[in-house]
Amino acid sequence: MMKFRFYLLGNKGFEVLSKVLEKYGSECVENVIIANDKNILDDFSSKLEELCIRNDLKYFSRNDIVDNNVSYVFAFAIGWRWIIDISKVKNLIILHDSILPRYRGFNPLVSALINGDSEIGVTALYASEKYDEGDIIFQSKQNISHPIKIDDAINIISKSYSELVVKVIGSILEGKELPRITQNHFEASYSLWRDDQDYYINWSWENSKILRFIYATGLPYNGAKSIINNQVIRIISAEVYNDVRIENRTHGKVIFIENTKPIVVCGKGLLKIHEMETVCDNKKFILKKFRVRFQ
Repeated sequence: MMKFRFYLLGNKGFEVLSKVLEKYGSECVENVIIANDKNILDDFSSKLEELCIRNDLKYFSRNDIVDNNVSYVFAFAIGWRWIIDISKVKNLIILHDSILPRYRGFNPLVSALINGDSEIGVTALYASEKYDEGDIIFQSKQNISHPIKIDDAINIISKSYSELVVKVIGSILEGKELPRITQNHFEASYSLWRDDQDYYINWSWENSKILRFIYATGLPYNGAKSIINNQVIRIISAEVYNDVRIENRTHGKVIFIENTKPIVVCGKGLLKIHEMETVCDNKKFILKKFRVRFQ
């Protein structure tokens, strides 16, 4: 039987490997390379290792030296965030969580949710020298409504990941030639990498965009943050609040408090915060003073 290699990270990687094993069995898996990611609370690395052990699969960590002179036919990268040398890995297929050519690059799903897109999706494409420019094999699209939490969006596209990989493997095993659809590079857009600074709320934004940001950067990511009196606070949940006429509008200032819930001035509109916690110890945070500025 033809064999396949898998580069896997996170929930999406776990769901794909589970579905492949269910559909085709362990005989089709040459080996699995598992990555860790400290920027998310559960990177599924231990669950992936357990899955490999239960199915007697050969697996490695991302930093291990892996023999490339093996018998796999194609390789898949699922949720992978690092450069793979395509000169050493044959027939590499990337699964990217956007509808390419939009959102090439990093954290495309987060960017799409923040921007308020009504459609999200996954693209299976051939690896290329420049990231996410390869020919498209298959795509899957889903409609969503906002606000939507990132973990719910991940669950939606994880199913699409599994379906696309099973579809690609099925086509290969049946001897079918995989499609090659050239991307329209003039329609391309890019999503930049994110670091800790990118998790801070920009209070000059409209309230609806801030709410989307809060939910797009929540679990499994580190969450939307703000600074109150030199203390870093993580905002867990909120809702948009009807605006009032403010003669000296200053975004980030608290204008009302309702049942201990602060209502914050945004660039446009107001935002009512339901739940906050301190980043240093994850303890619930309740605002005790009215004259407070979120920064």
